[in-house]
Amino acid sequence: MSEQPFWQHKTLDEMSDAEWESLCDGCGQCCLHKLMDEDTDEIYFTNVACRQLNIKTCQCRNYERRFEYEPDCIKLTRDNLPTFEWLPPTCAYRLLAEGQPLPHWHPLLT
Repeated sequence: MSEQPFWQHKTLDEMSDAEWESLCDGCGQCCLHKLMDEDTDEIYFTNVACRQLNIKTCQCRNYERRFEYEPDCIKLTRDNLPTFEWLPPTCAYRLLAEGQPLPHWHPLLT
């Protein structure tokens, strides 16, 4: 058994669903409405959040049933991760996909 944390010795594809979910630091960026410029494809974040986002805790009010309440909710998966170029530079999914370490403040490290 490895003494290294799972994210240091497993690829994103090798992670269990629980390990995958634990990578999220709860920043809430996925839950903000975004607009895309049709000419440049640039993404603009709005200050409008999903109705299920508790803005005090940055947690979904109904995470397990979020797709029932919000059919357009973003589901970040191993397959579609490369299409989410708007993920913040501190996002664990993005960092690990790019071969970078987790930030020192990430919940898995604190």
